[in-house]
Amino acid sequence: MSTKIRQQNGITILEPQGKIIGPSASELREAISPQVETSDTPRILINFEHVNRVDSTGLGVLMGARAAVARKKGRVGVINVSRHINSLIVLSRLVSLFERFDNETAAVSGLSV
Repeated sequence: MSTKIRQQNGITILEPQGKIIGPSASELREAISPQVETSDTPRILINFEHVNRVDSTGLGVLMGARAAVARKKGRVGVINVSRHINSLIVLSRLVSLFERFDNETAAVSGLSV
């Protein structure tokens, strides 16, 4: 798994690619952590367009990131969540923890406020 990271209007956009499962989930944690640590009020957007699978370890990483961002009064948004990943998030009752947007433009605009 690899993760592209870029900035737009003060929003950190992470684009993981592949499977967020098992040991590879720690790669996403390593990509997110510095983004949270270096910002006073982190605003992070995760684009799931190129993610084809997430397991419980991956969900744990997402929850940890969400908790770290919340402690700093930041926000986490998601876009392009597949049906499979959405079902997993809904079944695990985590759906209300992430702000969902229809596309990147809406997400950057919404998280910038």
